[in-house]
Amino acid sequence: MADSKTRGLARFVQVSKDICFVDITVSGIAEGAHGVAIHENGDLSSVPESCGKHWNPDQSEHGDLKHGHRGDLGNLVVKDGWGGLAFETERFKVWEIIGRSMVIGARQDDLGKGVSAQSKVDGGSGPGILAGVIARSAGLFENDKQVCACSGNTLWTEEHLVGQGRRL
Repeated sequence: MADSKTRGLARFVQVSKDICFVDITVSGIAEGAHGVAIHENGDLSSVPESCGKHWNPDQSEHGDLKHGHRGDLGNLVVKDGWGGLAFETERFKVWEIIGRSMVIGARQDDLGKGVSAQSKVDGGSGPGILAGVIARSAGLFENDKQVCACSGNTLWTEEHLVGQGRRL
């Protein structure tokens, strides 16, 4: 797994009845493309094994955002220490993925186009190097969200977006 300088934040926002907005930002992982997928379980006790397989309720082949199983999120690209991925999808609703995990792989996901049998399962993106449980939070700007390492150290805050003590 990643070291203590590795960070990530993923947001899944249900912007309408059918559309979920996905926004992922990472820092501290190797430069290049990394496969991203939603996994069956929200168990981080022994990543990636404890996270289970890619979430695939329809039992379809691995692929890209349009032609793959519902847990396939494609690749994010890291450059100069930071990487991100943002898109809208109709493949899932936020409430379907709460309690599952999201895992970022060590390598680029071949989107099911490789020649190996593993390509059709997980795109050959390799072992997970960053993972987190998908959890429910307050709505956008409903509170000053903070992400912490449960040690009391704040890793990420949004307060600067709206101003201290202010609400939109």
